[in-house]
Amino acid sequence: MLKQQLRAISSLLSSITLIGICVGMTSTLLSLRATIEGFGTLTTGVIMSAYFIGYLFGTTRAPKDIRRVGYIRAFGGLAALAAASILIQAIWVDPIVWFVMRFLTGFAISAIFVIVESWLNTMADNKSRGTLLSIYLVLIYGGLVAGQLILGVADPAGFLAFAIVALLINLALIPILISVTVEPTTHEPKKVPIRDLLKLVPLGIVNSFIMQACYAMFYGIGPMYATYIGLSVAQVSLFMAAFIFGGMLAQAPIGLLSDRYDRRLIMAVNAGLGAFMAFILSQMTATEAWLIYLCVGLLGACILPLYSLGMAHTNDFLEKDQMVGATGAIIKVGGLGSIIGAPAVAALMQFGAVDFFFLLIMALTTVVCLYSLYRVTRRAKADDQLGASYAMLSPAQTSDELLTSLVTEHEYRAEQQQEQEDVVAQPESDAAR
Repeated sequence: MLKQQLRAISSLLSSITLIGICVGMTSTLLSLRATIEGFGTLTTGVIMSAYFIGYLFGTTRAPKDIRRVGYIRAFGGLAALAAASILIQAIWVDPIVWFVMRFLTGFAISAIFVIVESWLNTMADNKSRGTLLSIYLVLIYGGLVAGQLILGVADPAGFLAFAIVALLINLALIPILISVTVEPTTHEPKKVPIRDLLKLVPLGIVNSFIMQACYAMFYGIGPMYATYIGLSVAQVSLFMAAFIFGGMLAQAPIGLLSDRYDRRLIMAVNAGLGAFMAFILSQMTATEAWLIYLCVGLLGACILPLYSLGMAHTNDFLEKDQMVGATGAIIKVGGLGSIIGAPAVAALMQFGAVDFFFLLIMALTTVVCLYSLYRVTRRAKADDQLGASYAMLSPAQTSDELLTSLVTEHEYRAEQQQEQEDVVAQPESDAAR
């Protein structure tokens, strides 16, 4: 059965792997190119934040268009938009243009993830969903690592690296456009307001905001910091790849541990070790390159699973009909953290506090560690930690239900009002006949 499902979604997995490579290349490429062009740290941070603004808009606005035009047509249009936005950045090197194009890239990529994850969840059943999501997760991380390594052999100052990204995005169109499969359907889930989540599971909200801010800092400003301490372009690629590779290797074992023990304790340990590794990295220079790769890999292993651990912890205290809506709320909170993260650390670096890059990450992960321990003292562990580690620890499960939950409340009300009007109008129509 699993083999048949894998065969059915092989085109989908091929497309998302290529998209993952492009995502892995793009943020590092733009950060390095911005340094070469002399944009300045703060300007670069603002540009990088545009991606996360677009990503947030993509997960909240694009689903309506996807439901209207269909998944395949939406995928094709969004991939074309992403490829065009990348090429425009290569042709027109200007901070304002880059900000707008980076926004469009984030919008398109987030909507593509919505499509692929919805499709994946539709093709899976309860027995295979965890395994399929784990394969999807590994392919995403593998693509991110591959993107960093490919960038190591392409000059960020030239046109070739941008052309490779655009080419790979267009190649990602081929598998999904020629596949023959049934498109997902959607239905209305139960919404969970952020304020209710903050009262019910505050650690999930705090963790989501802080960790996504940390990720935005590392992906957006990390390449600039690596260049500042003296790493070459090839070394910067290895620096970024090590971070992602560490997270990929640690995801499964940490997820398994979190299913056996209190997730809050696992979060506290991970965040504490991440803070320690960030402090060690803050003291290193380019003369210790291989040691830097090892430490940054360990940092990724500690902090990359934290977002998903927080998501799993949140769902432990929710009813099943609340989980989808809660995931949508957490994605929005995390998106806000991402938008703030890169400009915040960029502002510090702009005004001379370059050495505080890893120290700021250390401070934020320490907050997560201490707050996780505090919540252990305030509330007992969930009676039954629901779900398998793989299923719960996928990056942001954007299933068909979540797709619908991300559509605005206004649309739902409009649909319900239209249905009520149709019900009222039907007897009148029958009487007229």
